[in-house]
Amino acid sequence: MPETIYDALRESHERQRSLCRSLLRSPAHGERRQVVFSDLRIELAAHAAAEERFLYAPILMDDAGLSPSRHALHEHHEIDELVERLQERDVAARGWLAVARKLSHEVHHHLREEETKFFQVSGKILDDARKVRLARSYRRDFARMRKTLAMK
Repeated sequence: MPETIYDALRESHERQRSLCRSLLRSPAHGERRQVVFSDLRIELAAHAAAEERFLYAPILMDDAGLSPSRHALHEHHEIDELVERLQERDVAARGWLAVARKLSHEVHHHLREEETKFFQVSGKILDDARKVRLARSYRRDFARMRKTLAMK
């Protein structure tokens, strides 16, 4: 069976979960926390951009997908704001880990909700051929965004 958009998204979801766990376990001092945070920031941003373009946008065009897509977009925005807050501070600063914990909680919540609710709604809207095409488009855009974000 060809890869669908959901297979591609779940792969990134697992990386996000793993990076969140690594971030919370990283020592406050030293280079490791900064490296893991940078990897997580890039993964989250590249994933969100490609997902919004190649899953949320098509689903927004259907009445049944309007509300779930808007909710998911809102959660992406909340995650972006937490990442920005973390970028503004030194990784060893007081309170940084508390914000990182909130970020991890929000990421896990969003991924769980997306996989248990949004995928089901969108799965009824998209036909099988479109799910496969969207996977290819998502992967191309995700790779391009990762490369672009890594250079910043």
